[in-house]
Amino acid sequence: MFTGIVEELGKVVSIKNGAKSSVLTINGKLIFEDMHIGDSIAVNGVCLTVTSKTNDTFTADVMAETLRRSSLGSLKVGSYVNLERAMAANGRFGGHIVSGHIDGTGEIESFVREDNAVWVTVKTPEKLLKYIIEKGSIAIDGISLTVAYVDDKCFKVSLIPHTGANTTLLDKKPGDIVNLENDVVGKYVEKLLHYSDTTTPSRASESPLSEDFLMQHGFM
Repeated sequence: MFTGIVEELGKVVSIKNGAKSSVLTINGKLIFEDMHIGDSIAVNGVCLTVTSKTNDTFTADVMAETLRRSSLGSLKVGSYVNLERAMAANGRFGGHIVSGHIDGTGEIESFVREDNAVWVTVKTPEKLLKYIIEKGSIAIDGISLTVAYVDDKCFKVSLIPHTGANTTLLDKKPGDIVNLENDVVGKYVEKLLHYSDTTTPSRASESPLSEDFLMQHGFM
């Protein structure tokens, strides 16, 4: 589990491509303070497992499914990536619940500066947009951000200078692909609302969850 608060920028130093998979080696500094083999690291929002490490690099396997669903396949040697260690149980929850299991990708459409902030517009597939709400949370390449605008084709976020300076997002250009993870709560609510068990059809009608129930209790 992660929070979407990027700890540092890492640099890809090696990529070994297999038939349908790859092995990434990434250089960093801060996250190595308490890293162990088997730890989970969010790399541009994708949860990867540390398989080997040195004092300043770690290696992770990227399976075919991850390459299909994320932008990791577009990384090159020298690419910078957002890095975050798994959330410590005694740490501050500064962002939102981020699993590191991305839902899909979006495309950077534009950057527009407004005083000290930068508006970023991301063109997004309909299947992901349905979970995105204004003032809700979204993880873009592992960065926890607040949605400031959404319509039926895109959403927008506004970056403060600190976020721009300490992540890779402003290094992107229009047309670049980014990893997106929706707020997990909306996905679970949808699943429960439409849940049915074909072996025991009566279970769906027994569930107390309904649109009326959620509206009455302030969830819709």
